[in-house]
Amino acid sequence: MSEPRKILVTSALPYANGSIHLGHMLEYIQTDMWVRFQKHRGNQCIYVCADDAHGSAIMLRAEKEGITPEQLIANVQAEHSADFAEFLVDFDNFHSTHAEENRELSSQIYLKLRDAGHIATRSITQYFDPEKKMFLADRFIKGTCPKCGTEDQYGDNCEKCGATYAPTDLKDPKSAISGATPVLKDSQHFFFKLPDFQEMLQTWTRSGTLQDAVANKIAEWLDAGLQQWDISRDAPYFGFEIPGEPGKYFYVWLDAPIGYMASFKNLCDRKPELDFDAFWNKDSTAELYHFIGKDIVNFHALFWPAMLEGAGLRKPTGINVHGYLTVNGQKMSKSRGTFIKARTYLDHLSPEYLRYYYAAKLGRGVDDLDLNLEDFVQKVNSDLVGKVVNIASRCAGFIHKGNAGVLVAGNAAPELTEAFLAAAPSIAEAYEARDFARAMREIMGLADRANAWIADKAPWSLNKQEGKQEEVQAICALGINLFRQLVIFLKPVLPLLAADAEAFLNVAPLTWNDHATLLSNHQLNEFKPLMTRIDPVKVQAMTDASKEDLTASATDTGDAVPAGNGELAKDPLSPEIEFDAFAAVDLRVALIVKAEHVEGADKLLRLTLDIGDEQRNVFSGIKSAYPDPSKLDGRLTMMIANLKPRKMKFGISEGMVMAAGPGGEEIYLLSPDSGAKPGQRIK
Repeated sequence: MSEPRKILVTSALPYANGSIHLGHMLEYIQTDMWVRFQKHRGNQCIYVCADDAHGSAIMLRAEKEGITPEQLIANVQAEHSADFAEFLVDFDNFHSTHAEENRELSSQIYLKLRDAGHIATRSITQYFDPEKKMFLADRFIKGTCPKCGTEDQYGDNCEKCGATYAPTDLKDPKSAISGATPVLKDSQHFFFKLPDFQEMLQTWTRSGTLQDAVANKIAEWLDAGLQQWDISRDAPYFGFEIPGEPGKYFYVWLDAPIGYMASFKNLCDRKPELDFDAFWNKDSTAELYHFIGKDIVNFHALFWPAMLEGAGLRKPTGINVHGYLTVNGQKMSKSRGTFIKARTYLDHLSPEYLRYYYAAKLGRGVDDLDLNLEDFVQKVNSDLVGKVVNIASRCAGFIHKGNAGVLVAGNAAPELTEAFLAAAPSIAEAYEARDFARAMREIMGLADRANAWIADKAPWSLNKQEGKQEEVQAICALGINLFRQLVIFLKPVLPLLAADAEAFLNVAPLTWNDHATLLSNHQLNEFKPLMTRIDPVKVQAMTDASKEDLTASATDTGDAVPAGNGELAKDPLSPEIEFDAFAAVDLRVALIVKAEHVEGADKLLRLTLDIGDEQRNVFSGIKSAYPDPSKLDGRLTMMIANLKPRKMKFGISEGMVMAAGPGGEEIYLLSPDSGAKPGQRIK
């Protein structure tokens, strides 16, 4: 038998400036399931994380709330810790980047990089707020777009015309913090010489450490040539001061990944049996894995390994990248109630419902995962309640009534138990590869076979026949054993269900290797319902509560715009309208991501439209003109984006595409001129 592996695992650090939502939970649940699987198999697997607690945003929020940054991050950490715990995310340590361990390690790594010649300094010119006495990041500058003249745009891009520019290009710039007119000011900054590590990164990123799609993306940056990375910020700034450089602070993204090391160091200091150096020295044989979202790949797959290499430390074994979460096929939206906080979910539903649904949808790639709320209800109810728990509830009563709760010895279906045993290596392989969806499919396939066998044997019918009670006990004993096997396979995903099942089965905590044995002549405890069906009313209450959160925080950014109904206007003449009514129409360029037939609809096509910052679902009565809807895929069109959503027989339509023509086959989608981009407003 091979020696247990030594594995250190991290998830990306949540920013200590807001609540955890279901998009965040995708990553932490995924990581937790993989860690639990490793522990289930007997490996030493340590899971650490921390709140990312530095930066101007935290400093400014604390000032606004009238508390210190330290008080703010302590409050947020308590909230985050509670949410993670109730979602059954079992960190070995959840720390903070604003900790002494991180200060020491950040300073040590910086000094090693400096002494090795990997740090450069030069003066840069930035906008400076004369009232707040601070340099302004792009997001803290607002002004008039230099391209289209739209006012109140941020310092790096225009939300109206989509133009990108330097903050110094803005007309009439203002500080978003104080409202003062910023002035240009020079400051000396410190840079990490990332190009020093170009050759190492080209080799390392193609070594199997990254998924192929991620390695291909990184190759684009490498081929374009790496640039030096600005790692300093000027006071006032909430973070760590750079050693020997008064008034200069480490940029938050320098000390954030070092926070992984600091959290582990904090754990090692409390657990003498753990050796920090054995995991982080350059010659370490331990494994190191980071789970992250695709939006922060450059920091983890370029800057971080280069920093580690330059400081003489080990690099990650693997960086596991996942996609974003969408809800009902679209970007999470506060106005639709689909921007759901972890706490709002927990107020209404069991965490294990979401853990299972995520597992059933998560492959090993970087594709986005869609939380379709109707499918969520159906899948959890069908798989967990209708298949897995159903086996135990079908069999337990007969064993308690017919044999005082004792499982008889024997194996009523050797071929079925052999199939369960034979499936274990493949399920384990899927877990190891983070292909949770395949693992769940294989487990539910076994549950289907067990249920079909029990249904075929029909112990409820046999129990009414004279002399069949012994056969009933044999059938139900195997049914309980098959249920136990399924629980073993599902334990990394459903730890609460597993604990309740262990109590019913009257066994010690189950490990992966227990799947190779059957319980025989074994006393069960009283059976209690292990899981109830999701009530759709509770899902609706959760989304309603999320809409209430929007009302309570109407000034929050990031809300998706509500849209309209997708009906095709056919009348060539309409009553006159005032200009103000026309001006209120939000007409945008839309990319048709996918066009498809609508089952049961004679005239409608379902269009998935990309309007830049989100995707919309629109039903449009243009089927007669486009019998092969796939020919529309990739085409640009125009849509009214601020039409009120309309509930139709086939779903919610969230906009109206623009078309002309008399009808029938003569309907023509309107298209913008070449050069237009999805999301641009049409004036």
